Amino acid sequence: MPSPLVALVASLMLLLIPAAAMADTRDVQTAWRLLDYMAVDYGGAVANGAVISASEYAEMTEFAAGVSTRLRALPATPERQSLIQSASQLEAVIGRKGSSREVATLAHGLAADLLKAYPVPLAPAKAPDPAMGTRLYVQSCSSCHGLTGDGHGPDAARLDPPPIAFTDAERARQRSVFALYQVISQGIDGTAMQSFADLPNDQRWALAFRAGSFALTDAQAVEGERLWKSQPSLRARIPDLKTLVALTPAALAGSIGQAKADAVLAYLRRHPDQVMQQAPGSLAVARSKLAQSLAAFRRGDRRGAKELALSAYLDGFEPIEPTLSARDPTLISRIEGAMGEYRAAVESSTSADDVAERVAVLGGLFDDAEAALAPDAATQASTFLGAFTILLREGLEALLIVVAMIAFLRKAERPEALRYVHGGWIGALIAGGLTWAVATYAIGISGASRELTEGFGSLFAAIVLLSVGIWMHGKAQADQWQRYIREKMSRALSSGSGWFLFGLAFLVVYREVFETILFYAALSTQGNTAMLLAGAGAAISLLAVIAWAMLRYSRTLPITQFFRYSSWLMAALTVVLAGKGVAALQEAGIIDIAPLASVPRISMLGLFPTFQSVLAQLLMLAVIVIGFAWNRRAKPRAGGPLAY
Repeated sequence: MPSPLVALVASLMLLLIPAAAMADTRDVQTAWRLLDYMAVDYGGAVANGAVISASEYAEMTEFAAGVSTRLRALPATPERQSLIQSASQLEAVIGRKGSSREVATLAHGLAADLLKAYPVPLAPAKAPDPAMGTRLYVQSCSSCHGLTGDGHGPDAARLDPPPIAFTDAERARQRSVFALYQVISQGIDGTAMQSFADLPNDQRWALAFRAGSFALTDAQAVEGERLWKSQPSLRARIPDLKTLVALTPAALAGSIGQAKADAVLAYLRRHPDQVMQQAPGSLAVARSKLAQSLAAFRRGDRRGAKELALSAYLDGFEPIEPTLSARDPTLISRIEGAMGEYRAAVESSTSADDVAERVAVLGGLFDDAEAALAPDAATQASTFLGAFTILLREGLEALLIVVAMIAFLRKAERPEALRYVHGGWIGALIAGGLTWAVATYAIGISGASRELTEGFGSLFAAIVLLSVGIWMHGKAQADQWQRYIREKMSRALSSGSGWFLFGLAFLVVYREVFETILFYAALSTQGNTAMLLAGAGAAISLLAVIAWAMLRYSRTLPITQFFRYSSWLMAALTVVLAGKGVAALQEAGIIDIAPLASVPRISMLGLFPTFQSVLAQLLMLAVIVIGFAWNRRAKPRAGGPLAY
C-alpha cells in the first residue's frame, strides 16, 4: 500500500483517539481521588504551620508524591507539563507545612484540570435510585458509619483510623458525590474502607448519593425544592448529572451563598432525577418532548406536536445516538424508524389513539435503550466491535473514492496532480481535529448541526460523483483515450480541475471523519481504552488491505476496463449517498417523512423506509441509466471536455 494511504488511515486513527483518550482511566481516577482526599483531610495533619498528626502528615506527603508519579506516567498532551508543575507546587506547599486552605485550593484546582485534560466517565447514565442507596447503606455501611452516618456504628470502636462521620457538615461541604463514588469503588488503602467495585455501577452511584446526603437535612431539602423549582438560574447552574456529581456545597456557595447551596444540594442529592429531567441529550428529554407532543396533538395543535416530536429526536435522542449505535445498532435503527413514523403520523389525519400507541411503543424502545446505555453494559467485546465496525463503515466510503482518484491519476500518468488529492484528505483530517476540539471543549455539536452537515454533504457528494461516474463511463467507450489524455489533461488540470480534486477528496473524507468523531467520542468515555484501540487497529488494517488491493489490481486493468469499473463504483456510491443525504435531512426536519413499510432499513446501502429517500435513490439511478445509455449510443470520439 502506498505510504500516503497508510498515512491517511493512520492519521485518521490519531485524530479520532487523542492521547487523552488513551490514558489509563484508573490512573486518572486514582490521582483525582488522592487530590480530593488531600484537599479535605490535610487540615487533620497540619495546623498553623505545625504538624499535629505525624501519621497523617506522612500520608499527605506520600499521596502528593504519588500524584506526581501518576501524572508523569500519563500519555503526553499539551496540558500534562502544566499538571506536573502544579503537582510539584502542591508537594512543595505540603513540604513547608502550608495552610489547609492553600492545599485545598491547589488540590481542587489540579483535580479539575486533570479531568479536563484526561476526561473519564464522571456521572451515571441515569438518575440513581435513592431507595436503593438507602438499602445498600444499611446493609453494607451502617455497621461502621452508623445508621445516621455519624461514624458510630457497632464496629466503629475497634477501627483505626475511625470511620468518617458523614454528618460532619464542614467536611461534607468539601466532598462531591463523585469523590464518594471513587472511594466506594476503590476503597482507601490503610483503612477498613474496602473497595465495593464488585457492586454494579448504578448501585455504587446510589450509595454515593446516600452518603453525600447525611450532612444535609430534610428541612434543607424542603427549602432546596422551593429554590430549585422557582429559580431557573439554579437549574442553569446544574444542567445535568455530570455537573451535580462533581459539585461540592462549598463550590456552589461561592456563587449563591452557603445556606442556599446546602439547601439545593440537600434536595438534589435526594432527588437526582430532577437534574436528569433537565439534561440535554437524554432519553428523559426525549420522553418528555414526546409526551408534550402527544398533548399538543390531542389539543389539535399539529404544528406544535410536529415541532416537539422533532425536538424529541434532535435534543433528546440524537445526541446519545453514537453511544447507542456502538452498543446496539439494531435497536437504534428501530428507534429511528419509530420516531420517523411517529412524526409522519402527527402530520397525517390519524387518530389520537394511534399517536398515543406510537408513543407507548417508543417508550418501550427507550426502556431497552436505557438498559443498553447503562455503564455496566459496556463490555470489552462491545467496545471492540463498536470501534471496529464504526471506523470500517465510515472509512470505507471515503477510502474507496480517494483510492479511485489516486488510481485514476496514475492511469492518466499525471502524478503531479496527486498533491491535490492528498491535500484534500489531509485538510479534511485537520478540519476533523478542529471539529473534535470544538465538539469536546467548546460549544459541542447539536443534533441538528450533525444531521444538516451529513445531509447536505452527502447530497453534494452524490451530485459530484454522479457527474464523475457518467464521465468515466463515457471514457470507457472511447477508442482514443490516450490521445485525449495527451491533448486535454494538462489544460484541464491547469484550469482549476486540480482544485476540484482537492475539494472532492476533502468533502468525502471530512464527511466520514465528522461522523466517526462523534462515535469515537462516545466510545472513549466507556473506559475500555485497550479494546477501543484494538478495534480501531483491526479496522485500519482491513482498510489498508482494501486500499492496497484496489491500487494493485487497478495497475493491471486495461484503461477502458478501469474506467468502466470505476464508473460503476461511483454510480453505486452516488445512490448510497443520495439515500443517506435525504434521510439525514428528514431527521433534521428539513424534508417531510412518508413511511414505506415494505422497504427495509439498510443504512450501509443508504436504504431507508421512506418515500422521499427511496425516490431520491431512484432518481439518481434513473439519471445513471440514462447517462450510461447515452454514452453507449454516442459515436466514439477523441473525447470532450472534462466534466469537472
